[in-house]
Amino acid sequence: MSQRLFYWSLTAALAGFLFGFDTVVISGAEKTIQALWGLGDFEHGLAMSMALWGTVVGSLIGSWPTDRFGRTKTLITIGLLYLLSAVWSGLATDVYSFMIARFLGGLGVGVSTVAAPLYISEIAPPEHRGRLAGMFQFNIVFGILIAFVSNMLLGGLGANAWRWMLGVEAIPALIYGAMCFGLPESPRWLIGRREDREGGIAVLRLIHPESTEAEIQAEADAIASVAHETSSTGGFWSARMSKPIMLAFLVAFFNQMSGINAILYFAPRIFEMTGLGERGALLQSIGIGITNLIFTFIGLWLIDRLGRRTLLTVGSFGYITSLALCSWAFFTENFAIVPACIFAFIAAHAVGQGAVIWVLISEIFPNRHRAQGQSLGSFTHWIFAALLTLFFPSMVTMFEPGYVFGFFCFMMMLQLAWVLFMVPETKGRPLEQIEHDLGMRK
Repeated sequence: MSQRLFYWSLTAALAGFLFGFDTVVISGAEKTIQALWGLGDFEHGLAMSMALWGTVVGSLIGSWPTDRFGRTKTLITIGLLYLLSAVWSGLATDVYSFMIARFLGGLGVGVSTVAAPLYISEIAPPEHRGRLAGMFQFNIVFGILIAFVSNMLLGGLGANAWRWMLGVEAIPALIYGAMCFGLPESPRWLIGRREDREGGIAVLRLIHPESTEAEIQAEADAIASVAHETSSTGGFWSARMSKPIMLAFLVAFFNQMSGINAILYFAPRIFEMTGLGERGALLQSIGIGITNLIFTFIGLWLIDRLGRRTLLTVGSFGYITSLALCSWAFFTENFAIVPACIFAFIAAHAVGQGAVIWVLISEIFPNRHRAQGQSLGSFTHWIFAALLTLFFPSMVTMFEPGYVFGFFCFMMMLQLAWVLFMVPETKGRPLEQIEHDLGMRK
């Protein structure tokens, strides 16, 4: 793998860093914001979830700019949205202005979950695609860790500490946006969508400098042929697309039914429920970030070795065990094991769903419909993330936490059955071959 290809993939994946930072940085400010503006449970949940509602919209519309204007222009725009959101959130003087600012950042997150994994999967060779596309997830969890550390470091700045927590994101947003100007366009978009064969071949030469001209031309022919064939066999919502549509929906649905976003967003509050003080809860939250980062790295190391299906299976068993123990701990008030259970849950997520979701969705759709498919998977992911974040504060008020964790455990039992009986393996296969295996080509 060339250094050039790695650098391009890393640059696109840095959208994931901003994604992780933006969505979790609010956890250190959420209690202050609730007290500052006197928010009830529902209003508090709405303010906390506003970025996620922006993400829902961003993921829903993300395929349009990605297909119309190209992958690289879309990635640059994402950086601008993050920058505007960070500055505005830090300067907000009322809850409504704050919600608008967070919504804009959410738009950036939503579009990034469409454009970034898609771009990486389209430039990556099959043998490295899992690791390269998986860097998006690695950067998400790295952003989460840095957000937790940033919140702890800035937490002692007084009454306005929360403004610094949210506003500091402007710095990585500027760096990311500048780096995106050096990205080449996806050859699959150039050839298959824009019909710019020469431009696509020029990028393919950069991606595969060791390939002969005949091999480059053959790859370009394959991309063009598949694009033409797919366009003649019906639209996105057709019978041929039923398998990838169902796979994308369910992998995103089960991802959120684990409770991952609710646990990440409200980690300090969950730890305080076990008797930890506020600072101790923040320190435990940093432990979550470190655990997430380490096991995401392990997942990326394994994804092209063991495959996507195997990691989802391992992660499902880890989910079920950790969530069952967490539920038992709250019912029996054995709170001492809760941090260990949460860390085990995070590890299971990082190795399984966390490492696989964005890679799998970006692989299973044909070139012509990949942006729409990525948008469907992202939208499904974020609509359920938004709903969980909106209602989680009320859920833990209305029900014993043991019941909440028990519900998440049951959903992961369903995920395990789905993985064992319905999920195909995609590791090491060219995108065009996966399209054939899933029955989307004649």
